Amino acid sequence: MVAITSSYEQPSAVQAVAGESWYAVQTRARHERVVVQRFREKGLTTFLPVYNEVRRWSDRWKSVELPLFSCYVFVKIMATNEDRLKVLRTDSVFDLVGVPRQGTPIPDEQIDAVRTILTERINWESYPFLKIGQRVRIRSGALDGVEGILISRNGKRSVVVSVDTIQRSLAVRVEGYQLEAA
Repeated sequence: MVAITSSYEQPSAVQAVAGESWYAVQTRARHERVVVQRFREKGLTTFLPVYNEVRRWSDRWKSVELPLFSCYVFVKIMATNEDRLKVLRTDSVFDLVGVPRQGTPIPDEQIDAVRTILTERINWESYPFLKIGQRVRIRSGALDGVEGILISRNGKRSVVVSVDTIQRSLAVRVEGYQLEAA
């Protein structure tokens, strides 16, 4: 059973500055909440998506709140050395994700999409990150075990299966199939 909540601090009027962007920060294992607290003490806007999961101990069932993306928190900062150093000099922080010591900004739409899924309590499941052009293996249904290259045309995902020797290929739509990196 999975119930979903999120931990998000709305920016104050002082923090809502044009030019701020979201960045992912890699943390020590199981230190996400500590890092978020330290960021908030420094006046930074943070986002830690979490969900509730019911776990069984030997003597009881207990609801546990877990980070959606373990070892990662999100922070909204200006792309200045001062703000980056404020983040990087925080205990339990390894680095900004992306360009070393600089990070790569995350579009607001992606953070908003995660927040919406959590807030609206939409059913979700973790899914491996697959890129178009990546070699994948189908892991369900009648095509279980088939490998090919993931493509997208007109918003429809397909796997291209090729016979290299005769230089011919087939494209199979994979909506509804589970995929994994090959």
